[in-house]
Amino acid sequence: MPKRVVSVSLGSSRRDHRAEVEVLGERFVLERIGTDGDFAKAIAKIRELDGRVDAIGLGGIDLYLFAAGRKYVIRDARKLARAAKRTPVVDGSGLKATLERRAVFELDRRLGFGGKRVLIPSAVDRFGMAEAFHQVGARTLYGDIIFALGLPIGLTTPAQLAVLARLFLPLFTQLPFTWLYPTGKKQEEQKLDWRTRYFGWAEVIAGDFLYIRRHLPPRAEGKIVVANTTTPEDLEFLKSRGVRLLATTTPRLSGRSFGTNVMEGMIVALAGKYPLSQEEYGAWVERLGLAPEVTELNP
Repeated sequence: MPKRVVSVSLGSSRRDHRAEVEVLGERFVLERIGTDGDFAKAIAKIRELDGRVDAIGLGGIDLYLFAAGRKYVIRDARKLARAAKRTPVVDGSGLKATLERRAVFELDRRLGFGGKRVLIPSAVDRFGMAEAFHQVGARTLYGDIIFALGLPIGLTTPAQLAVLARLFLPLFTQLPFTWLYPTGKKQEEQKLDWRTRYFGWAEVIAGDFLYIRRHLPPRAEGKIVVANTTTPEDLEFLKSRGVRLLATTTPRLSGRSFGTNVMEGMIVALAGKYPLSQEEYGAWVERLGLAPEVTELNP
């Protein structure tokens, strides 16, 4: 019997997907099930899967945020995770810090980010990626205050981002998650307002794809997008906007890149234990040969 990893997402069910892969001689069924922003439905699905699958992923929400050496727990995500009593529940944050940081360094060797203007609309949930872009010499702009709070204040260094995290994350993680991040059908809405100008400034736009899709202007010729969890429909959307290339931090499987929560679930199933240390995640990334994938959209 193949191992089974299922991501239960607060996102739209229109983005559901299933793939069968073989990894290190093990067969896997990887699934993504959207609940259209319905927390009760997500809890029910997790309870249904508990004990019947090898790992459960949380999609469309983070359980943990790691920033500047500190760990923060999102209250609403903890409610979801506690619905499972036997099966490990992962959100991708354990793998994200290792995989996305490495992806930036590898992509820098191929694409050259030094000196380029890089916008990360939401960086506190991708501190490793945010830090790595700064380390390779990019001109970084972290848009957390701009896009989450609606204030025209951009951060440009990981040190500033760390201060933001220490000041606001203890409060924000206790708020209803729907106040902080679009769920369900809201993920398909576009918001083209004064914030769109920051996308015009950027040469590279990186981070959460739904945040990027939400604010991407109608014309984005020549830009590079670095993200994950993209579908064939998302590729057509980016291509129609003139985006030059898409780099996904996770490999494409059966036409789409799964989120880090699915990849982390696969690693946990292979390892046969949870939690894993950052060193262990790093070793699994090496062993599996996980690497970013670049797709030319408008050469």
